[in-house]
Amino acid sequence: MTEDLMSFYDGDKPGKTPGLLPDPYYWWEAGAMMGTMIDYWYYTGDSTWNDVVTQGLLHQVGKFNDYMPENQTRTEGNDDQGFWGLAVMSAAEYGFPNPPDDKPQWLALAQAVFNTQAARWDPDHCAGGLRWQIFQWNNGYDYKNTISQACFFALAGRLAVYTGNSSYSDWAEKTWDWMVNVKFISDDYYVFDGGHIQYNCTNIVPYQWTYNAGGMILGAAAMYNHTGSEVWKNRLDGLVKGADVFFVGEEKNIMQEVACETVELCNLDQQSFKAYLSRWLAAITKWAPHLTDGIMSKIRASSIAAASQCKGGTNGRMCGLKWTENGTWDGMQGVGQQMAALEITLGNLIETSHAPHTADVGGTSQGDPGAGGNDIGRTIPAVSTLPPLGGGDTAGAAILTMVVLGLLIVGVIFMMLDETSKKPMKERFFDFRSALLGGGGLAALSTRRKNEEMNEKGKGIDNDASSDGDSSRENGILSPLPTKGYTMSSHQGLPQRGSVLSHMSGTTAVTDPPPGIPMVREKRLSRKSRNPALRNSIASQRSARIE
Repeated sequence: MTEDLMSFYDGDKPGKTPGLLPDPYYWWEAGAMMGTMIDYWYYTGDSTWNDVVTQGLLHQVGKFNDYMPENQTRTEGNDDQGFWGLAVMSAAEYGFPNPPDDKPQWLALAQAVFNTQAARWDPDHCAGGLRWQIFQWNNGYDYKNTISQACFFALAGRLAVYTGNSSYSDWAEKTWDWMVNVKFISDDYYVFDGGHIQYNCTNIVPYQWTYNAGGMILGAAAMYNHTGSEVWKNRLDGLVKGADVFFVGEEKNIMQEVACETVELCNLDQQSFKAYLSRWLAAITKWAPHLTDGIMSKIRASSIAAASQCKGGTNGRMCGLKWTENGTWDGMQGVGQQMAALEITLGNLIETSHAPHTADVGGTSQGDPGAGGNDIGRTIPAVSTLPPLGGGDTAGAAILTMVVLGLLIVGVIFMMLDETSKKPMKERFFDFRSALLGGGGLAALSTRRKNEEMNEKGKGIDNDASSDGDSSRENGILSPLPTKGYTMSSHQGLPQRGSVLSHMSGTTAVTDPPPGIPMVREKRLSRKSRNPALRNSIASQRSARIE
């Protein structure tokens, strides 16, 4: 499964960008996949892919080491950045090999993501929360979505566990309270998708996705471990119970993306969502052991169902989306499907794996509480600025500009001269200058262009354009040419060949002509002019061409 997942990744190939998946996959999913590969090393100890993962994670950190790289920040959302932050948090917790000393460290990168997102908390709309998008020109800037809050909440809780710093747990508490107050989490602990600020986040989008529930479960488990509070235990238990909605089958233990999977409408992103609930359910058993039995019964059953349908593709082992088809591959394959099947399978190894490290117990990753400071409060992307031009650069640019302008002027003059004349070039130039000085330049040019149109093959025959800008010759519709004494009313009853499609496209319908009448091409009617009375009008007759 792991090899087949990494077969989609080409960021380690010559000419490719480390840390990016090829089209059509988005940047955030590459970060999520890096998290899966960290999980793979954690569960198995196999370091085959470690160098590739480290290269990808470090290449995408951006100018200020906070996962806001220049090639992504114009379209980057808080949830996108959050998935990369969660990946490096796992690297710190699991003891993934540290980067070289001259590179940013895993814990510091996670702290940078947290710091930049905490600065984006928006109390002016819906009394708090993170917007989906970071920059206001992106679609979704007016939406506060649960996954952005869930990533921030989980990152805050995990940083609180790792560092012991109460400022992180304070932010986790604040995020939870806001989610409950705006009712993105219901009284039954169902987790909904989000709401728009123009409605004060009251128009709740009621879809339930596995990754929204999973992110909140992960953060609540971290907070329960950090505080030992009965309050957080009850919240965690409620969320895990609410997530039962994603398990189907006779025993209610096979994971399904219920919002889209049953109607076969899961898009590219949604095809990966089960990977994150699988990952985070397994992880929380280390922080909340009392949930182990119930969670592991679902992981085992779902992993068997997932693995049994990995029979597709040219190699006969690619995994599909649906785990409910009794071992039948559903014909789908991709990064999301492969990642989900791998994560639910790896989850079976959680009981024999070590607990997440902390700064006091086993952790070696170096942190930086002030990381990401250069991006805090930024309202436009940070882009590289070019150095100012020197004197030599300016002079060279001026010379090059004059040369190009000179060549352009010579070319224009040459085109304006009448090359059909048998006079020498010198005489032709003086004739052209005299014409310009005498005011006849434009007239001469106009005459020359008219002659060109008449002489060039095919021109001058049908220069008329249809009402929608296309040539009547190319886009005309066959219709009868009225003859003397034959009016529109005399053939209105003729059968029409036009279909509903022709009316929708704004074209004239096709009719059968009376005997002896030649067929012509008539100009297409504008989409604004669909009156049948306009067909075969005098204007259209003038533009018609006899076949």
